[in-house]
Amino acid sequence: MRGSVRALVVACAVLAVLVSSACAFPVDGRAVAGPEVTAGIDPSFIRGTDGGEEDRLAAATLRDLEGFWGQALPALPGGTPFRPLAGYYSVDPGAGRPSAATGVPCLRNPQEVQGTAFYCPSADIIAWDRGELLPQLRRDFGDAAVVVVLSHEFGHAVQGRLDRTGALQNAPTILLEAQADCYAGVFLRKVRDGALPDLRTGAAGIDGAMGALIGFRDPVGTSPRNADAHGNAFDRVSSFQDGFDGEPAVCAAMGREREFTQQSFRSQADESAGGNLGLQPLIDAMVPDLDRWFGEEVRRRGGQWTPPGTERDQATCPGTDGAVQGPVAWCAPDGGGPSAVHIDAAGRLPTDHAQIGDYATGTLLASRYGTAALAALNRPTTGAEGGRAALCLAGAYSAAVGTGGSSFALSPGDLDEGVTLLLREDTPSRGTDGVAAAGTGYERIRVFRAGVTGGPDACLRGV
Repeated sequence: MRGSVRALVVACAVLAVLVSSACAFPVDGRAVAGPEVTAGIDPSFIRGTDGGEEDRLAAATLRDLEGFWGQALPALPGGTPFRPLAGYYSVDPGAGRPSAATGVPCLRNPQEVQGTAFYCPSADIIAWDRGELLPQLRRDFGDAAVVVVLSHEFGHAVQGRLDRTGALQNAPTILLEAQADCYAGVFLRKVRDGALPDLRTGAAGIDGAMGALIGFRDPVGTSPRNADAHGNAFDRVSSFQDGFDGEPAVCAAMGREREFTQQSFRSQADESAGGNLGLQPLIDAMVPDLDRWFGEEVRRRGGQWTPPGTERDQATCPGTDGAVQGPVAWCAPDGGGPSAVHIDAAGRLPTDHAQIGDYATGTLLASRYGTAALAALNRPTTGAEGGRAALCLAGAYSAAVGTGGSSFALSPGDLDEGVTLLLREDTPSRGTDGVAAAGTGYERIRVFRAGVTGGPDACLRGV
């Protein structure tokens, strides 16, 4: 909400000679790890390699990238036969200055690559920190995180090979980064589908790759017009999913008309407050607006809306075995009384609220009000169908906050907090019987995004 921001901290290293991503990412909260992707292949073609596991994984990734883009690039508008990159460089910044034989183009000294990976267009090379970055990616998010980072950097090389007219030279950085995220999504889909010689992963690996993208997001409040802007978490996972669910041509067609949700702070007070509302202040601020928006949507469709009560107690409903909906539950009327949203503030909700940010709680509240709206419209509230529609409606509400009769707006980091929660937990996607709409963070974020982009009509048509 306005003034309610808690970032996954990202510190981006700015290399003056580069125009691509290079970010270190200390991350708050729980990581989302994926399984092993591959045992790797011989990395001897990588300059400066130590032959270890990280570079074997990088080697498998780069070889599969070369093979994939060797087939895909010529078929794209403006595409030509794929020209291999000039080189790949593995650097251990802790090992001191490299010798002349292993010197890395675009770097003055090895410390400049610490915690980063980058593509240097002037030399047409990709370099990475194998001493810190790759081990941390594998430890925190699984092997697929290494794949997504390198495939993103490879995406910048693809951009240069397609941009024969120089049209991208003056494009906003955030657009170039979104396109590279999209190309990474296309490639990870091939990995997931087992369509490449060396790499394999499952759904958990894809969630791990998305966790890494969230970790690489811009610091909250970064202007989308910033020369180094890479995108917030919502924008980055959106671009990745557009590629994962599409084809290379979808990414290549990205233009200046693409809309981004990233925004800078609108007031000094919002920025200086750190943005995070406490649990009870958030509830006090959101509940009237939830009643307003969902009531309007129900009445617009011919339904009758009675605002649910709000109870701070165990998030359980009569006839259910425990808190099957999670820490926030919507319960149907019992004994002639009104329906109610029950909020368990004694469990893990306060922890997620503090670690992720206040719109983690906001996403849960919005999804339960979505359930109340489904009930008012005589729509299913149970099973995957009910959970999916409720989560989608939470996305639709999130897009509408700050418009119409809303008395407040989302702060710059709030959508990021929502997708971070969705990557980790299925509670916002559960029906009233506890059945989750999706077993992966990828699918939960996809459903939420469908509401953000398509509005409530898309949710009620089915997503």
